[in-house]
Amino acid sequence: MTTEAHTESTEATTAAPTGVILTDVAAGNVKRLLEQEGRDDLRLRIAVQPGGCSGLRYQLFFDERSLDGDVVSDFDGVEVVVDRMSSPYLAGATIDFADRIDAQGFTIDNPNAQNSCACGDSFH
Repeated sequence: MTTEAHTESTEATTAAPTGVILTDVAAGNVKRLLEQEGRDDLRLRIAVQPGGCSGLRYQLFFDERSLDGDVVSDFDGVEVVVDRMSSPYLAGATIDFADRIDAQGFTIDNPNAQNSCACGDSFH
């Protein structure tokens, strides 16, 4: 999945216990992808790990695991999971889905990012 910095506002559900906001458009695309996989045991995990050109890198992937300290939020039937170490970095971040000529895929607009790289995959 691609991730890019994104500043356009889109209709979003309210902030959840994870502190992350998943827009209705993104939730619909997650549902579609899960249906294509034929799996109902997967959740969207959003994590932050060291790396990338700016210091921290976003990771979005489907996960069936439950880790100690995970915070789970439900967005119209889509479960979003954030581990306890990533949670402070992602508080208030909006996950959206872009389908434009200049960008396609999941995007992250993170108010905690002081700097981000041109590819939108990492931040500081």
